[in-house]
Amino acid sequence: MANKVLYGLKNVHYALYTESTGDYGAVKAWPGAVSISLSAEGESNTFYADDMPYFVTVSNAGYSGDFESAKIPADFRTAIMGETKDTTTGIIIEDAAEAPKPFALMFEFEGDETAARYCLYNCKITRPNIESSTTEEGTEVQTVTATITAIPQPDTGYVKAFCEDSSASAYDDWYTTVPEIGA
Repeated sequence: MANKVLYGLKNVHYALYTESTGDYGAVKAWPGAVSISLSAEGESNTFYADDMPYFVTVSNAGYSGDFESAKIPADFRTAIMGETKDTTTGIIIEDAAEAPKPFALMFEFEGDETAARYCLYNCKITRPNIESSTTEEGTEVQTVTATITAIPQPDTGYVKAFCEDSSASAYDDWYTTVPEIGA
């Protein structure tokens, strides 16, 4: 049966995208997902003729919005955000000259029948703000929020993949490789 409703957020994963080869690297877990809110990007244009809408074009420029997490994993910071970890001191350095690398973002929403799994291709992430506050009577966990933009993948045009059919062959392998059509 198909889901009637979706809720929750879990099983966030990512994989580095290599633009020169069009390949994705190993899929890695990103624990601590709190929320994701992505808006569709693009526009529609209407051509009028004969005193009415005659032709309409709709563009798909991907998605953009916020992803909130308990923290950004150190391996994501070094692999995707271009930060460097000194193996001697353990210090992670952010270099203004390093731009974030593209990646796939995978996650799922729980459903009344089965989880709905998503993959956004060719994502970029912004640096999150640095925020926290003093502890008062109780501990209040602070989270990080970064803006993620997913644009069409240059070689395929893929923007998003989705699967909620738990009997589909790709469903069980969703977090082992980045999903591709016919793969």
